[in-house]
Amino acid sequence: MSKRGYHHGNLAEALVKSALVLIEEKGPTGFTLSEAAKQAGVTPAAVYRHFEGREDLIAEAARQGYEIFGDLMEHAYNGGKPTALGAFEATGRAYLAFARRFPGHYVAMFESGISVNRTPELARVAKRALGVLETAATELSQHIPADKRPPAAMFSAHIWALSHGVVELFARGSPGTKSPFPPEDLLETGIGIYLRGLGLIAPDD
Repeated sequence: MSKRGYHHGNLAEALVKSALVLIEEKGPTGFTLSEAAKQAGVTPAAVYRHFEGREDLIAEAARQGYEIFGDLMEHAYNGGKPTALGAFEATGRAYLAFARRFPGHYVAMFESGISVNRTPELARVAKRALGVLETAATELSQHIPADKRPPAAMFSAHIWALSHGVVELFARGSPGTKSPFPPEDLLETGIGIYLRGLGLIAPDD
């Protein structure tokens, strides 16, 4: 690959794109900065103009991922329309769709070991994205009697864990974990069982 001049300021973005490819192929710890530089068509020394190490490069990939994730979650939530239940279920489906469409970002965000508190900006975008699910849970939980209502943070954490588990086990092609059911069906029925347990869906719905 020929070396290119990045005087137009796109070097950092080119390196992130290279890192995303390598993360998908080798995992977040399976490549070096030199490999990312080679993938981007620049010298290894050029990387250090923007990133101090591989973790900083992965953190930027995660930051971009949370930005995309937040946009998708907000679109799915749609201001709580048409119903609190429908909006809540849509955020779960958006989680699955994001993992499938942006696998490199997903791994950088959730499987790289990079803390969301690594930088203030990363913490901000992560809070915004994950806050959509908590908002959806808060709105839906208002339909549960106060004495039976779990904290909204716990409510959203349960759905996040369920969504994440379906993604990890069945939606990302992990060997030995083929399911006879589509991941979307697994997630929808799982959420349905959970919500029935809270009395939010009638047993015969």
